[in-house]
Amino acid sequence: MSEEQSNTPAASSLLPHLEGAEKLFLAGRRNREADLVSAVRFFLEFLRGFESFDFARPCVTVFGSSRFGEDHRYYQRAREIGSALAKAGYAVMTGGGSGIMEAANRGAREAGGLSLGCNIHLPHEQVPNRYLDKFIQFEHFFARKVMLVKYSCAFVVMPGGFGTLDEALEIATLIQTQKLEKFPLIAVGAGFWDKFVEFVRDAMLEEGTISIEEMDFIHRVDTADQVVEIVRKSRA
Repeated sequence: MSEEQSNTPAASSLLPHLEGAEKLFLAGRRNREADLVSAVRFFLEFLRGFESFDFARPCVTVFGSSRFGEDHRYYQRAREIGSALAKAGYAVMTGGGSGIMEAANRGAREAGGLSLGCNIHLPHEQVPNRYLDKFIQFEHFFARKVMLVKYSCAFVVMPGGFGTLDEALEIATLIQTQKLEKFPLIAVGAGFWDKFVEFVRDAMLEEGTISIEEMDFIHRVDTADQVVEIVRKSRA
């Protein structure tokens, strides 16, 4: 499969969509047969992802809130970052939705780069944004998060909510526990992330639940040029 991708979901025949499958799986203890059916769905969802994304260039994943509109400063910054990464030769992957995700994909597409998305079925109908060259539709959050991490050599975390924080902390945990290479985790928007860093320093670090060395892969920046510089240096 070439890098020239179509804006359509991939291999949908492998895994017919079952709305609410993840909620059903997490509803509590079930019989073994039901759990085995879920296990097959997990495998097929991963298989669809692995079959769908086939590209040669290095990739950077951008995380952030779906709630920022086109006129918001964070949307504009994410668009600049997507464009800068694409011009530097990186594919840009996001969660495929609106807000920061759309902005990063938009910037990459406008710069002639490869724009990828891992969308998720949600009750409020998250729709894949229109700036994707290729996207996969997921039912299970954990399968989607694996795909958002698996292909990338750096991670850009823009301001966001619980989902963005979950994604950032999972990547930090994977790096801390050496399950993932020490790829840069780049927090964009100092004014937003400073409050979180204060908590990490004043609570976690002070209480000894983490060490100062375990924070050295986290970078706080504000510009697209700084993002690209950090990514490039990490691959030098």
